[in-house]
Amino acid sequence: MKDLKIRWKARVSRALEAIALEKGIPAEALSALAPAVEIPPKLQLGDLGFPMFPYAKILRTAPAQIARAVAEILARDPETAGLGTSRAEGPYLNVALDRVTVAADALGSLEKDPEGFGRNDSLGGRKIMIEFSSPNTNKPLHLGHLRNDALGESISRILAANGAEVFKIDLINDRGVHICKSMLAYMAYGRGRTPESEGIKSDHFVGDYYVRFNDLKKEDPAAEEKAQALLVKWEAGDPETLSLWRTMNGWAEGGIRQTYERTGISFDKYYHESEIYVTGKDEVLRGLEAGVFFKAEDGSVRVDLSDIGLDTKVLLRKDGTSIYMTQDIGLAIERHKDWPFDQLIYVVASEQQYHFKVLFHILAKLGYPWAANLYHLSYGLVNLPEGRMKTREGTVVDADTLLDSLRELAVEEISSKGRDDAVGDIQETAEKIALGVVHFYLLQANPAKDMIFNPKDSLSFNGATGPYIQYMGARISSMLRKHESGEGNARGGKVRPDLLVGDEEWALVRKIAEYPEAVAQAARGFDPSVVAVYLYDLASAFSRFYHDNPILTAPDKDTAASRLALASAARSVLRNGLSLVCIPFLETM
Repeated sequence: MKDLKIRWKARVSRALEAIALEKGIPAEALSALAPAVEIPPKLQLGDLGFPMFPYAKILRTAPAQIARAVAEILARDPETAGLGTSRAEGPYLNVALDRVTVAADALGSLEKDPEGFGRNDSLGGRKIMIEFSSPNTNKPLHLGHLRNDALGESISRILAANGAEVFKIDLINDRGVHICKSMLAYMAYGRGRTPESEGIKSDHFVGDYYVRFNDLKKEDPAAEEKAQALLVKWEAGDPETLSLWRTMNGWAEGGIRQTYERTGISFDKYYHESEIYVTGKDEVLRGLEAGVFFKAEDGSVRVDLSDIGLDTKVLLRKDGTSIYMTQDIGLAIERHKDWPFDQLIYVVASEQQYHFKVLFHILAKLGYPWAANLYHLSYGLVNLPEGRMKTREGTVVDADTLLDSLRELAVEEISSKGRDDAVGDIQETAEKIALGVVHFYLLQANPAKDMIFNPKDSLSFNGATGPYIQYMGARISSMLRKHESGEGNARGGKVRPDLLVGDEEWALVRKIAEYPEAVAQAARGFDPSVVAVYLYDLASAFSRFYHDNPILTAPDKDTAASRLALASAARSVLRNGLSLVCIPFLETM
């Protein structure tokens, strides 16, 4: 379908140039206006729409008149044969694609390579590094982390589907005063307890002590100062402090990695802040010698950001210690040495837009050409209806508890429908449904948007939800199993694309054919919501088709075989697309 769209754009462009020449207007006047393509709101209006408004001023003609002139030229163009037909509809040129051609191409491609359908090589040869998640080792992952993880993992898979070589990294924030606060609370209340002795998941065990630091502050007014002192001891290499730090960090990171495995998140390399937090200091001093940075009156090293409309930024404090920006400067340089990327994408919340704008600018000033290819995939926050989540106040929706509750809800749903035996392992199926709920909810919106987490909406099994899409995949799988067992009329029938040209069949064919373009668009915009929304639309299109068109029980073998092939094609696309948005495909549900 993408090929047909490109060919129609070329023909419309040539027709517009012909109109311009007839009026004595140089064809070059249209060169900056490549024909825009829209999808008409109703199937009856066609499959592609070319608005003529942009050409009215140049051609000195009303848009509706231009549309009629283009339609007349295209009607005489022999190269449009087999591509479909066009007609003027007011100020639009609407195109109806050749349905048999599109159906034959889509079904043929899916039959030849079902798993490869939708993949392309547009990013072939490009090495893209993606940093995401970046948890703190003083608490378990929460709903906000789930959005970050889903975005990072999904866009990694989407870029790979477009041919890129992707390298996923995680920066574990395992040092700092927040870590010392959970350590100090454990020193006060732990009394030798362990996650094993308490029967608590290890990252939750550590997180409980971070929350209990609030209790410690009420009992000990000097608690904040003691946490700072503990950080000083850590930086000085105090053996007892380091021993507790390693133990508690091991608990926290171990539990976090369990959640990664549960949610289908993986990384090619883990970096730890404790190993690299002083990285970048030498680079800043080199920049100071080269005149890129300057020393302020208070002795700190700063960068002048007036060339990007900002003030100065401290890079080294007056006592010579580094800040977070200093660390990120060095870390970006080390990462490029570790794996020479063509692009590095940071998946970090929108709160850090200033940080990354400054970071990228500094690296460019230091003379690193690859700094032009650094990108901040900024995403909005996930809030609760009553406001922002706060770990220390216990208002966080942690990832494990959320998934557990969704899994139990799915178990109840399966049991209420009497499907316990049909789904096999009910807990495993329910877990996959829970992931479908969460990942679709988090990815169906543009990353830039803030989100309000509303349990009633996210737990729904109807409408635009992950489980709805999973259910359509399971329904088609059940149909295919029935066919394999000998049920229905499709066995021995011939697949004929000319039998799939009715409006309901065509709506599904066209949606299937749009999948490769959705994958490409999602990569261009670093936006998994393109795929997520597409999958819901595809599932809805199949539901409408299935409702009014018997498949296995179609009256003749060829119709049954053709409709079954169409259903099977939809199933393959659902499977491929769900993988890109981190949602498990279900054979039974």
